[in-house]
Amino acid sequence: MAITQSKDCDLVFYTNPMSRGRIVRWMLEEVDAEYRQVLLAYDTDMKAQDYLALNPMGKVPALVHRGRVVTESAAICTYLADAFPDAGLAPPLADRAAYYRWLFFAAGPLEAAVMDRVLQVSVDKDQEKMVGYGTYDLTVNTLVHAVSQGDYLAGDRFTAADVYVGSHVMWGMEYGSLPVRPEFEAYVARLAKRPAMAAAKAIDDGLMPDSQVS
Repeated sequence: MAITQSKDCDLVFYTNPMSRGRIVRWMLEEVDAEYRQVLLAYDTDMKAQDYLALNPMGKVPALVHRGRVVTESAAICTYLADAFPDAGLAPPLADRAAYYRWLFFAAGPLEAAVMDRVLQVSVDKDQEKMVGYGTYDLTVNTLVHAVSQGDYLAGDRFTAADVYVGSHVMWGMEYGSLPVRPEFEAYVARLAKRPAMAAAKAIDDGLMPDSQVS
């Protein structure tokens, strides 16, 4: 559904096109919700007091829906799947084990393992039992297993878990923080067929030249 500038819209999306907000943009397109976007610049808008009142972390994305604030990309994707059930992006409650498992695997072990790798933070053998991801290779191999069990993470149906985890896989391969594996490539190829993904990418890519990122 179209982006609106109406101040009366009850769904407000705070983002920057060079951020994890791209994940949420895709999710918003999938649920076909009308929303108002607010573009924020790093180091200025995100650190302004009015925005810090919404998200004290001073980061995007953030969502305000009917006065309620949701932050953290995985949480926002999960919330939107429940808030817009007609989109069919969450399995029935009795069938959500894999859905929750892989959503929060990506938000926890995967994100931590990848960021440590990018920042060249080393974990020695004795520390492996302390970090949630164990080792980078173990985390990658677990993710390969996850995307190989069916067309999608929760079986044969596309869900919000695929929006969130799929975004990590796409970016990871593109920027080199995840290895290019045949299983990842096949999974990403399936996701690339989603019209909502293409629509979201076009919106954010179109905003990039005008972004006030400092």
